[in-house]
Amino acid sequence: MRTERNLTRLDRVFARLDREPERPAHLDVPKMSRHRVALLAGTLAFYLAMVWLVVITSWLVRLDWQVMFFRPYQQWAGIHWFVDYYVVLGQRGPTAVMVAAWLGWRSWRQHTLRPLLTLGASLLLLNITVGAAKLGMGRLGPHYATSIGSNEMGLGGDIFPSGHTANAVVTWGILAYLASTPGARRWLSAVSAVVSLGVGMATVYLGTHWLSDVLLGWTAGLLVLLALPWCEPLIARAEAEIFDLRDRRRARRGSPAPVPLSPVETPVRLKPRAVPQNETAARSPRAPVYLAPGPHTARSERTPVTPVGSRRPPHPDRVMRGANPAARPVTGG
Repeated sequence: MRTERNLTRLDRVFARLDREPERPAHLDVPKMSRHRVALLAGTLAFYLAMVWLVVITSWLVRLDWQVMFFRPYQQWAGIHWFVDYYVVLGQRGPTAVMVAAWLGWRSWRQHTLRPLLTLGASLLLLNITVGAAKLGMGRLGPHYATSIGSNEMGLGGDIFPSGHTANAVVTWGILAYLASTPGARRWLSAVSAVVSLGVGMATVYLGTHWLSDVLLGWTAGLLVLLALPWCEPLIARAEAEIFDLRDRRRARRGSPAPVPLSPVETPVRLKPRAVPQNETAARSPRAPVYLAPGPHTARSERTPVTPVGSRRPPHPDRVMRGANPAARPVTGG
């Protein structure tokens, strides 16, 4: 009696990943090139300039108050219901679940944990940077402002930069970062830019963020995406550690390696059966095989053929189609 060990769900996942231990060659891991470093430096300079303009209560703070007094949610009240739903695309919970489901399927198909680990690294980096900036600057939002014209900094708030906007940039931008082809990367970059721009403007419309909060949120999310190539060696090391931990756990339990889910069976060669001579002699001769005319004859000249012969009885008056009618034999009546 043959018995097999019942595989757990984790064993089945690792069995799927073990089918192709090497990362597929078509996956393009972004590198920290000089162009990317220059773009990161310029974005960081813009980030610091935005913070300085808010700290010194410059024209940017006056623009924040003008937009707030304009009250866009009252000027265009007809789209309020749509903006309430659209702004969910920047919330951490729903977006992380949707993107993690898609990247989990990609990990399953490509036999690598890199997409999920990259998503986790980007969200962790976002929480550290944006969370620290929020707590450090302590700015109050428009609905809780105390003094007209002030920057509302250092009052215990957590609105600057906009977490909704930064989360939209990172969560949807990670799909473009992990794209396999340049064409897909361009399309996904455009889609993520449109979604993140819409989420930022939606928070300004609803009055939950200052305009400068949204500008800094876009910049903070872009900084996280630009810095991700520095995390690639750590991501590769974490993937190797996960597999090593799996192997040590399997060795400690003393269980064999999981069987692949769809093993490929080798074909079995069949030998021809040897026929005895007396059996060959006892067989009755086969009936002759009637073959159709060759390909040089026209279809109209061919006679229908069956294994037992033609179904059309012979007749002396039959003339082949296309023949001269004068050649028809005359019979006496």
